[in-house]
Amino acid sequence: MTTTVATPDWLARRDGSLRPGVQPYMLFVLVGGVPQYKVEARPAAGTYTCAVQQSVNGRRLDDPALTYPTADAALAGGLDQLRAALGW
Repeated sequence: MTTTVATPDWLARRDGSLRPGVQPYMLFVLVGGVPQYKVEARPAAGTYTCAVQQSVNGRRLDDPALTYPTADAALAGGLDQLRAALGW
């Protein structure tokens, strides 16, 4: 099972897009056609967290203490965390 998430406006305005990852509930964030970030929903004690990593170096940009009720909500939350980390 994979998810389809629409590219947020804040990302599209910066020549960005989303592509599905190799695992369910994983997305790659592309900027200028180049994968820059990986956003992945992960199960966590009956809820989900979202890991947000830079593709080039694996640096985490997320708050691992945040949890979400569903994997789709975790992906949306991870994209919000990325937007905040980038100041966009």
